[in-house]
Amino acid sequence: MKHTPLRTCIGCRQTQSKRSLIRLVRTAEGVAVDLTGKRAGRGAYVHAERSCWEAALKGGQLERALRTKISVENRTALAQELSRLTDAETDVVAQASTRPHATTS
Repeated sequence: MKHTPLRTCIGCRQTQSKRSLIRLVRTAEGVAVDLTGKRAGRGAYVHAERSCWEAALKGGQLERALRTKISVENRTALAQELSRLTDAETDVVAQASTRPHATTS
């Protein structure tokens, strides 16, 4: 049996597989989204859901998890990234709902 790494979302505190979460990493320039999950630096994980991102940013969990202060500009950049992610997620859901479902005879 293959081991699946688990991580906890800092927004909702649910544990899931590492691949189902988005990694945020502390860099010299600030906090960045790490879609590959391989960038060097202290990381934290969050679901690709608006409620989790808002909780992580507003509640201070992200700053606490990454042990850093997040600038206003960096918060704005993360909020824009959230919009991109949730818009892409909405597009995928919309496409799936417009596809005809296969029926079995």
